[in-house]
Amino acid sequence: MTEERLLALFGEYRNMVYRLALSYTHSVQDAEDLVQTVFLKLLESPHPPAEGKEKAWLAKVTVNAGRDLLRSAPKSRWEPLEDTFPAPEEESGLFQTVMSLPPKYRAAVYLHYYEGYTLAETARLLHTGISAVSMRLHRARKLLANWQEPQ
Repeated sequence: MTEERLLALFGEYRNMVYRLALSYTHSVQDAEDLVQTVFLKLLESPHPPAEGKEKAWLAKVTVNAGRDLLRSAPKSRWEPLEDTFPAPEEESGLFQTVMSLPPKYRAAVYLHYYEGYTLAETARLLHTGISAVSMRLHRARKLLANWQEPQ
């Protein structure tokens, strides 16, 4: 992988990788570490993703790295999301509410609604079935049904 291509991919997908990592870790520092880990894996990969498949590859590696971190980290390391989370202004309230969902719902909602993956693609990225993703999205929508935009 050339340095130019890596920098271009980093510029294009760093926010997506960061938000997905943050949805798993609930820690700005751990999410930043995961972003570094993911792009380092991309740089060192003997078989980089095919042209046009980079976003899916990065999302899958981020999900896997987030799971690995959660398995290895003690539960006491979790911290609440900070108010300085770099979400766009127009979606920050809803996005913060989505980030407060349980992890399995949060990841499904983020990948499907924020990143635009289909149910099948989301299921593949989360290593689960399509019906499981569909049910997670349904349950997440029920949890979010009472959310109201702050006035």
